[in-house]
Amino acid sequence: MLPRGLKYYWICQVMGWTFVVLSMLFFAYTFSPARIDGRFFMRLFLIFSAGIFTTHILRAFIRKSGWLMLPVEKLIPRMAIAIVVTSLACSLLYMGLISTFNVQSDAPRKIEFSTKLMASTLDIGLFIIPWTLIYYIYHYVAKSRKQEVDTLKLEALVKELELKTIKAHINPHFIFNALNSIRALIDENPGRARDAITELSNILRSSMQSEKSETVPLEKELNIVRDYLALEHIRFEDRLQVEYAVDEDTLDQPIPPMMLQTLVENAIKHGIGKQMKGGVVRIISDFRDDYHELLVQNTGRLNGHINGDGFGISSTRNRLQLLFGNKADFSIRESNGNMVEARVKIPVTTP
Repeated sequence: MLPRGLKYYWICQVMGWTFVVLSMLFFAYTFSPARIDGRFFMRLFLIFSAGIFTTHILRAFIRKSGWLMLPVEKLIPRMAIAIVVTSLACSLLYMGLISTFNVQSDAPRKIEFSTKLMASTLDIGLFIIPWTLIYYIYHYVAKSRKQEVDTLKLEALVKELELKTIKAHINPHFIFNALNSIRALIDENPGRARDAITELSNILRSSMQSEKSETVPLEKELNIVRDYLALEHIRFEDRLQVEYAVDEDTLDQPIPPMMLQTLVENAIKHGIGKQMKGGVVRIISDFRDDYHELLVQNTGRLNGHINGDGFGISSTRNRLQLLFGNKADFSIRESNGNMVEARVKIPVTTP
């Protein structure tokens, strides 16, 4: 059984040269009906056979030479020469077959062989030119579509690799800070240290599970953040106050895994950690227009620059861009003079 592409090629070959034969028959019937006889139909069969044979040889040569991969400016002169050579070869073959089978037309006067060859070559060239153009255009479109699919696959692969790279940075960064908090507690309060280790194990378990998907429900991310803040409360004690204002309807909205935890960690490191009296970390989740709006507010100042404009902030921007493109938005600013607000807007996902 022929491959699908080769099958379509032969169907087009037969249909194309059948159209050529029918066109010749139509013009003969219209302008010279007296010339239509048995030898005429034999000549039609011979031109049909010679045309299919020579264009098939041309196709094989084009494929073997790799012309379809050449840019247009290099392909055009090669194709022009190939059309001339193919037309001449088809004409010679056709005239040879006519002579072999003795089916020449009854010419009113003797015509020199060179003149007949030139006229036949020109006539056949009128059919070889569109054959070549159709063949090239078909493969050009097919190649363009394949390149487009390959490009999309490559972009998807790059996106996947970038997301995995970002995750690989986030998790060790988070673990390092959590372990520091537990280490500071071991000598002072062993019982609380044991509880802290349990909280850390819960976080690690959730973090490992989050690697299986590019987004997680907000509720799952909040559980990680609560455990993280419980660990940080060991270090800051009364200097750290936590407030939640979470619309329950937003709990099933997807967000990048570890993103909220990264923003909260950034708020503590660059905000609460630099305040002598500590401060508050406020987590707000609500719907606004057609977006899920997620805010992390903390006591502190930007001091003329974006606080934490390092891995935490850049990774948030990159992940939102990779997952949602221009549909998502991230910003960080001062509000009310002594608060810093990180705002994430993600398109609402309906179940």
